[in-house]
Amino acid sequence: MAARRIRTPIRPVQKDEDTETRILEGARRVFIRYGTAGARVQDIAAESGVNQALVHYYFGSKEALAERVFLESAGRLLHAIAEVPDPDASLEQLLERFVARYIETVRQTPFLPAYVLAEAHQSPDRLDLLMKKVAGTVAHEQAGKLLAFVSAQLAQAVARGELRPISPVQFLVNLLALVVFPFVARPMLVAGLRFDDAAFEAFLDERQRELPRFILNAMRP
Repeated sequence: MAARRIRTPIRPVQKDEDTETRILEGARRVFIRYGTAGARVQDIAAESGVNQALVHYYFGSKEALAERVFLESAGRLLHAIAEVPDPDASLEQLLERFVARYIETVRQTPFLPAYVLAEAHQSPDRLDLLMKKVAGTVAHEQAGKLLAFVSAQLAQAVARGELRPISPVQFLVNLLALVVFPFVARPMLVAGLRFDDAAFEAFLDERQRELPRFILNAMRP
């Protein structure tokens, strides 16, 4: 009579922090290179030095991994921007601080603006849920607080004769457009202006210095 084979139950692999971190860092690099839509799990696995099964085991799906990366990156960005408002600072100081913190934070995760825009177009409700996880509130509430602060700062500068009147909404949209565009349009700038990585970083350094002055000069009487 043949001996009966006893199957040993397969134990699940224990998750470890180092592997999770490697996958997250690999995903960030792949998202930067291809964008979240163009990134593939096999690319993330290869970049992280693991197999695809481990990526799925740790994060479930590419979408879940993208959300995790977004939440961490957006959290850093919102934390940096949240420290900008200061009633005692001049508008020029506030602009310099905002531009510097935005550029310095986003240049570490340059896929973030494009990811936010894609989510806003494809699933506005999901974007609100993501923002609520990061900031504890939905996007329009955050925007309302920022708009009220900017309105007060602009009104004071206009009253002192330092600036021409401008709609706070137009001011904010102009500021965001000018600071976000280089990251969203990076592939176009790299191709059109023949930037390599070092040249693009130097371009960001120059923009960080020049942008606040450019915006204020455009509004001088």
